Amino acid sequence: MVADLHTHSTASDGQYTPTELIRLAKKQGLEALALTDHDTTDGLSEAIQAGEQFGLRVIRGIELSAREYPTYHILGYGIDPAAPALAALCREMREGRDQRSLRIIDYLRDKGVDIPLAEVEALAGGRIVGRPHFAQVLVWHGYVSSNREAFDRYLDTVEFHERVERSKPPARVCVEAIKAAGGKASLAHPYQIGVGDEALETLVRGLAEYGIDAIECYYPKYSPEQQALYLRLTEQFHLHVTGGSDFHGERVKPGVELAKLELDIDWLI
Repeated sequence: MVADLHTHSTASDGQYTPTELIRLAKKQGLEALALTDHDTTDGLSEAIQAGEQFGLRVIRGIELSAREYPTYHILGYGIDPAAPALAALCREMREGRDQRSLRIIDYLRDKGVDIPLAEVEALAGGRIVGRPHFAQVLVWHGYVSSNREAFDRYLDTVEFHERVERSKPPARVCVEAIKAAGGKASLAHPYQIGVGDEALETLVRGLAEYGIDAIECYYPKYSPEQQALYLRLTEQFHLHVTGGSDFHGERVKPGVELAKLELDIDWLI
């Protein structure tokens, strides 16, 4: 099916509501879409209803952040949002994000940047507060000219991760929570982990032992060499192939559009 298996809505740090996202995906010719908001399943019910309304298959998804590396994410598909282990993990991670928000405000003030946390929370609309919300408020107040500059100067530096990194579960716990919720687990955008090929192979071997099902082999920022490596790893460890855009909306991630990938998703549905 023509699908995008990695997207975000306003339930976490995306620009569009779940309904708006599904409408956009249908308009652009997709047949299936997975909503994979960060550490929350809050948008899934609305997305499923919108999928029924617009005639688009919606896969219940999530993107969980793992402890071992600053940008180490596990995607879950076909999950039951009410599953106890996953629901508890989402609650814990939301609490961690709320506590991190206070540390981010203190960190920015130390850098001479003073923005109201209330504006960040209002932008998030009472849902998960993420770094893109801080980035947008930094733009509004004129400290940076774009979300990308906000990340490069403040929100994605070594010092930022050292000072304000939130508590996260190990990757094994993420995979096990997804599996306990009846879902399938996939390693998201492996290049962002920032390790060499041999270290990545070792990491994937461990994930396979935990029960991971797939690797995100198609992603707009991959080089041909990276894509070839990830496809080889799926063959080596007998894993499935997933792919997606990591779409957040043009205002949040300029230049990243919904993907139209021909993917085998029978194993997911």
